[in-house]
This record gives sequence, structure tokens and C-alpha cells, in this order.
Amino acid sequence: MKRAEELSIEHERATLQAIRRDYDNLNGTFFRWQLRPPGFELSTAQSRLGRWVSSARLIELSRELLTKHGWGVLVEVLKHEMAHQYVDEVLGIHDEPSHGPAFRRVCEERHFDARSAGTPEAADSSDEHARLLDRIAKLLALAESPNEHEAHAAMNAAQRLMLRYNIDAVGSGIRQSYVFRHLGQPSGRISESQRLLAALLGEHFFVEVIWVPVWRALQAKRGTVLEICGSRENVELAEYVHVFLTHTAEKLWREHKRAQRLRSDAPRQSFLSGVMSGFRDKLNSERTAQKQVGLVWVGDPALGQFFRRRHPSVRHSSYRTRSGSAAYADGQQAGRGIVLHRGVQAQSSGGGGRLLPSGGR
Repeated sequence: MKRAEELSIEHERATLQAIRRDYDNLNGTFFRWQLRPPGFELSTAQSRLGRWVSSARLIELSRELLTKHGWGVLVEVLKHEMAHQYVDEVLGIHDEPSHGPAFRRVCEERHFDARSAGTPEAADSSDEHARLLDRIAKLLALAESPNEHEAHAAMNAAQRLMLRYNIDAVGSGIRQSYVFRHLGQPSGRISESQRLLAALLGEHFFVEVIWVPVWRALQAKRGTVLEICGSRENVELAEYVHVFLTHTAEKLWREHKRAQRLRSDAPRQSFLSGVMSGFRDKLNSERTAQKQVGLVWVGDPALGQFFRRRHPSVRHSSYRTRSGSAAYADGQQAGRGIVLHRGVQAQSSGGGGRLLPSGGR
């Protein structure tokens, strides 16, 4: 695979044009078109991810953002440098440190990451966060039991633990820290199974979900990727579930194809969609059982505010599920039998890997 430093002249030019398009969108959304577009440059610097060069009216962005971190992090770094430009050229403040009071105020008002080092999303986990994920990992380890009843009970216990935790967290009124993460690889087309997977994450794993446009620099093409927002522990678990279900659905399709002696992959997408729908039905049934014992999730208003600040102009669209085929019905049946358990490691597409703790037996 081509690396960022090996981009052709044509690909680099297209990438810089994509950066300019995102700059224009951010300028209108967060700065009311008060910024005058500068030049843009991809740098080979490894000591910093970005830099606003006032004398040259230039925003530098590290090439490593394109491979090590992904387009989502690149956009966050771009926001950071635009805040520097705003302080410099719009507010005209030049007698403060680079990350001084004016800069921090601009970032806080727009909910940008104001830190001077590190990737925008990579902060250390708290002890409480680590303990919670360790408890969930141990429950999911029990869900690997060959005893079907024990396995389902362990998975349901993990769900109830997360529900209780989130109900208590919202009810306590304590301000939480929220993060975003991109899941999977950007693609040019969103499949029905991917949309169903995103929907069940938003409905059952305490995260907000949105499909966002990105630039695939190595292919010089536009694409779309799933973004989730939530508390660190919820984002961590939702990413794990995303990888687990993607992996499991493909495994179930291979088993189904072999058992039915199918020669073609033509029914594959319908089967995968059925799997996601079936597992979603299973989660809905468990949520109904939780309500009967008084565990009712009413949402997290603070997370909703965080999400709307990241995405002030959200467009909603609807789509129709194609559920009439035999392959879809077979997939639904297989999906209803899935037991979420430990065993798949989650790897995010932008900004390093995230692993569910190994737990113990």
C-alpha cells in the first residue's frame, strides 16, 4: 500500500484541495466566514501534527495524519490551527503565548481541542474507566461458555452493567468527558448491514452515531466513515461491538454459504443485513426485560449537546430495509443466536488501536 510520503503529485494536489474544502466548511460553521483562506502544506515533520505560520499565511499539516491517525483527526488538528489563525488575524492578539488565554477561550467556545501536544482524542483513561471495562471483559469472557444459557446470561449481565452505569452517571449530574472515534475503514458506499450496525450501536450502546464525509488520500477519492461520540468507556465498548459483529457476521455468512452449498456471493449483503437485524431484535428484547425491572434509559442530554456542537448542521435521511429475501431471513435467524463475547480485538481506523481489556477467568 502506498504511504503518505509516497503520494503522487496528483494525489497530493487532490488531498490539499480536500483540506481546503473542509477548511471552507469549518470557516462557515464555526467562524462565520471571518477567516481568510491561507495556503496549505503537507509537511514531513514528526514532532508536530500541525502549525499555523503567520508570516507565510500557511497551515502546515503532518503527512502522518493521513496514515497513522486518519482524516477525522486531521480535521481536528485543522480546527486547532484555524483557532490560532483566528486569534492572530481576526482578534489581532499577539502579546500572549501561543496557547494562552485568548486561544483557549476561542477553542472552548467552539469545543475544539486546545491541547498543544498529542492527538485530539488520545487522553489517558481513568481508573474508574479501566475498572468498568475490566468488569465487562470478565463478563464477556464468561459469555464464551459452551453452555448456551450461561453464555446468554453473561452477555445480558454485561448489558445490564453498562445500563446501570450510564443511568447512574447521568443521574449523578457529574460532568463527563466525551470523545469521538471513527470506526471501520472509509468507503465509497454504505451498505445496508453497515447502516443497521450503526443504528444498533446508537440504540443500545450509549453513543451518538453519524456518517461523516472524509477524504481517502491514498486512493484520491471521497468516502464516508462512521463516527461515534460518547464517554470513553462507552466509545471503547461500542468500537469493540462494531468489530465483533462485523467479524461474526462474515463468519456466519461463510458457514451459511458452505452449509447451503452456494457458489455465488450474490446473497451475501442480504444475509449480512439479516444478521444485524436479528441481533438488533435480540437487544430490543433484552431492553424490554430491563424496563420490566425498572432499568429505563432516557438518554444523556450532555452527550446530545456535545454531539450537536461537533455537528451543528446534521441532516437526517431515511432508508428502506430490504427484508423479503430468504437470505435475509436466514441471516436474521443467525443474528438472533449471536452471543456477544470477548475474543475480537478492536482496531480503530484513525488514531491508534483500542483494545477491550483482557480480563481474567
